[in-house]
Amino acid sequence: MIEHPTRDAGFGVYVHWPFCASKCPYCDFNSHVRHQPVDQERFLAAFAREIAHTAARIPGRTVTSIFFGGGTPSLMRPETVGAILDSIGKAWAVAPGAEITLEANPTSVEAERFRGYRAAGVNRVSMGVQALNDPDLRRLGRMHSVEEALAAVKVAGSIFERYSFDLIYARPDQTPEAWRAELKQAIDHAVEHLSLYQLTIEPGTWFERLHQAGKLTVPDDEAGRVLYDITQEVCDAHGMPAYEISNHARPGAESRHNLVYWRYGEYAGIGPGAHSRLVTGNARLATSTERHPETWLEHVEREGHGVIDEEVLTSEAEGDEFLLMGLRLKEGIDPGRYTAFTGRTLNERRVRNLEDSGMIRRTGSRLAVTREGFPVLNAVIAELAA
Repeated sequence: MIEHPTRDAGFGVYVHWPFCASKCPYCDFNSHVRHQPVDQERFLAAFAREIAHTAARIPGRTVTSIFFGGGTPSLMRPETVGAILDSIGKAWAVAPGAEITLEANPTSVEAERFRGYRAAGVNRVSMGVQALNDPDLRRLGRMHSVEEALAAVKVAGSIFERYSFDLIYARPDQTPEAWRAELKQAIDHAVEHLSLYQLTIEPGTWFERLHQAGKLTVPDDEAGRVLYDITQEVCDAHGMPAYEISNHARPGAESRHNLVYWRYGEYAGIGPGAHSRLVTGNARLATSTERHPETWLEHVEREGHGVIDEEVLTSEAEGDEFLLMGLRLKEGIDPGRYTAFTGRTLNERRVRNLEDSGMIRRTGSRLAVTREGFPVLNAVIAELAA
């Protein structure tokens, strides 16, 4: 049997905690507000069952990273986090020094939990700061102030060796000068990693309703490009260049878990609405679980897992996903892996055309999108995948 060309990209475990204290108006993630306390013991038992079920399908892996995402994982008790980590450790070997990240909201209440998460085994936190401007935080539906956020960042820095936080730019009425100043302030507090996302109006969100009603205006493409260029310029100047289209880090401080995705490795998604890419023999399975938390819970208690959709990816689908993920990275891709997935090489004429137009570059054996190409990344990928 031919070994699947995935192994060297790592194996990550993603755990989805689907609950939030409130729903942000821009968010289309699988997150839910509950006005009664969540039964964490019951959900913990279900997480453990789904982990064991997944491990039975793909035994013998070594976990290189674990990521608690959401929703708001910092609403979990530290004991719940520790017990989930114990279940992962029973299911697979966990590499020494594995990166274990937990997403957190930077409110004062949740910051108090950080020491408990560290004791449970978490060694990195990622905080949803989103803005360093109180009026914009209110507009984004955030429940913290700038003062609270920066206090939480300081607490995180005193407990965890590694931490990151997110900001959203291209917000309504945001000027280039204001974003430049805000970004410099963020870098002063970030130390090693920042995730910087351009605001997009997502289907089904409250922001979409406001936008369609003419009550919310965001910067147009040209203004967004100016803000994107400022982002690259300021981060480069402060030693935190982009290693992925929306993620910036000092060398060596990249999110190792997210690199598993972008390098098209193997990952197990646990919890409501989680996605997996599992390699069995020479095939890659794409799976997804039930999105609704309580329905997922009942499914796991009945079946031992929450998977409701599963398919074996064709070689063409693997090649497309490989391009879609890998070309987000500054390091780009090894075209030889594309050939290993698909059995064919990239179209040299299309590669040369994109190279001549300054959209991609070749460095040794690797192919990468240029800074000029990143704002039109989807078009570049579509051209290569054709």
